[in-house]
Amino acid sequence: MKKIKVGIFFGGPSREREISFAGGRTVYDNLNKDIFEAIPIFVDSHQTLIELNWEYIYKGTIRDFYPPASYQSAGDSNYQIYVESLGPIDSYDYDALVSQVGQRRSWDEVQTQIDIAFLALHGSFGEDGQIQSICDARGIPYTGSGVLPCAIGMDKYTQKNLMEAAGFHCPKILAITREEWINSTESEIEKLFVQSKEVIGSTMVIRPSNQGSSIGVSILKAVDIMTYRDSINAAFFIEHVSSPVWNAYSKEEKYIWAVEVSDIRGGIGFPVELAEQTIHHPQALVKYLDNYLITNDSCTIEGHMTEQRVIVESFIDGREFSCIVLRNEDQNAVALPPTEIVNSGDIYDYRSKYLPGLSRKITPIAVSDDHLQAIRSECERLYDYLGFHTYARIDGFINAEGKIFLNDPNTTSGMLPSSFFFHQAAEIGLNPSQFLSFIIRCSVQERLNDQLYLRGYKQLLTRIDESLEKLQKEESQKKKVAVIMGGYSFERHISMESGRNIYEKLASSDGYEPIPIFLMKDGDSHKLYKIP
Repeated sequence: MKKIKVGIFFGGPSREREISFAGGRTVYDNLNKDIFEAIPIFVDSHQTLIELNWEYIYKGTIRDFYPPASYQSAGDSNYQIYVESLGPIDSYDYDALVSQVGQRRSWDEVQTQIDIAFLALHGSFGEDGQIQSICDARGIPYTGSGVLPCAIGMDKYTQKNLMEAAGFHCPKILAITREEWINSTESEIEKLFVQSKEVIGSTMVIRPSNQGSSIGVSILKAVDIMTYRDSINAAFFIEHVSSPVWNAYSKEEKYIWAVEVSDIRGGIGFPVELAEQTIHHPQALVKYLDNYLITNDSCTIEGHMTEQRVIVESFIDGREFSCIVLRNEDQNAVALPPTEIVNSGDIYDYRSKYLPGLSRKITPIAVSDDHLQAIRSECERLYDYLGFHTYARIDGFINAEGKIFLNDPNTTSGMLPSSFFFHQAAEIGLNPSQFLSFIIRCSVQERLNDQLYLRGYKQLLTRIDESLEKLQKEESQKKKVAVIMGGYSFERHISMESGRNIYEKLASSDGYEPIPIFLMKDGDSHKLYKIP
């Protein structure tokens, strides 16, 4: 049977592009090779589609391979940059640059090349409805939610207003627009500060309205106006540099500062706007500030990837959780067992989410059965209310009184091997390969329910069902391989990571059935346990 071609869209122009890149790699590795052919479609910062050469999929970050090192001058090579930091490039050079990592593809080519788009993109041009709209217009089936729920899922201000209208428990919020903020005088900023304390309270959370992965988020306790101003600026991706501070920096300190500014997760990113100029490269920014701050007292720098609205909201004191909700084959919303997030700090930030050892995930959250079911029911209600499709990740808190606050519904989820997405699927007996097959199948069904042109979607759904049925019949013919992991050495945690990686690769292969085995030492004896 001819394999179903799945275009995996990953990377993208947003601040979450590295999470998307890593998630796309996970999808590429775990798609069932019996029935799917994975085609890696890397989306760069300019929304260019690149069929990526397979060896680059396994690079640690996007900046490790793109733009290629040959496109940076020797003096600028100390900085790791994204392609937008090269500045304007003519079409000939741009095509040559792309050809070093893969083949540039037009939407016309992609439309004839793939059967379905697996959207592993995050943020802008990923989960905001833009790429979904393109796929709809071209009749390309895709995974996840459609245009409208994606647009709602991206805008936290709109979400919170809709949720409050539907009777969901919500923190108190105050919205500040970018125009209002940048045009405010000192006295007007003081009034905003006083208003925020009166409406929100002494502990407040400041966040951009359209960012995920806790990018730009600050928690302020015993807040003062200076910290308040800095946090609002950070959420708008605005940086102020004063002449005395800059001129006191050493060359090394200026370099470190520029590296931090160029970080799209914690800094403002490039290109930047200042004094009516656009600067693309961190080294060019350092040179500009060296000259500008000789004769000027200060400089305001704004990132191109900015925000139009920042939210100030009350802090929720409770146990944090995240819950994956699915649309099953009967078209009902089903919440998987929610995961509790135990942080080393106050906020489950970008580092805590994606770096090992900074937080713990406990599935299911250790609460009473009544509270567990209440969390699941509330997540299912929100999923249906916002019109989400296929799957969603809904974050929230449960406080000491059992009140549930759902504060961040997302139309997609991080897809790293240790993510909630796969963690909770394992609780219902699905390995990553099986779960991805389920997502693809259900996504085609969802598209059938909301598209006017149905013929191609029906044919694809039939092909998927026939392939899955054939796979089930052939499952017993695969070679069984025990994957032994764990042990009792100081490196057992590395063994678990390696074992999981091998298990996932074999589970998605067309010839092997892996059996996960955990090794323990008990006195002088060794014990083997089959991991469920």
